Amino acid sequence: MTDNKKSILVVEDETPLLMALQKKLVLSGFDVVTARSAKQALNALKDIGWVDLIWLDHLLLEDETGLDFLKIIKKDEKFKKIPVYIVSVTADQETVDEYMRLGANKHYPKHEFSIGDIINDIKAQNGL
Repeated sequence: MTDNKKSILVVEDETPLLMALQKKLVLSGFDVVTARSAKQALNALKDIGWVDLIWLDHLLLEDETGLDFLKIIKKDEKFKKIPVYIVSVTADQETVDEYMRLGANKHYPKHEFSIGDIINDIKAQNGL
């Protein structure tokens, strides 16, 4: 990770979408780390030590969910303050409420926002 760019961990199980996200985020000035499961995301965080933001899908590989990942990182002193943005079409309102209760910053239903709109909103929320 370079010091002048903000880093973002993107946790998304759909490979074509993950590749598109990575490309758009790099073009928007982010250093991007990707993962397709909660386990991969946790390993990436431990290897890197820190990211500035997390873009998190609800359904992930290996029958995991973003909730599984969020519950773990919010208990970890090192990672619990990282802003987390939920981007999912599969999370129902009860699930979204659970994400918010656990400390997620915002939920974006995939079908209601373009990738560019989400990136711009996340950047605005973080003064980037």
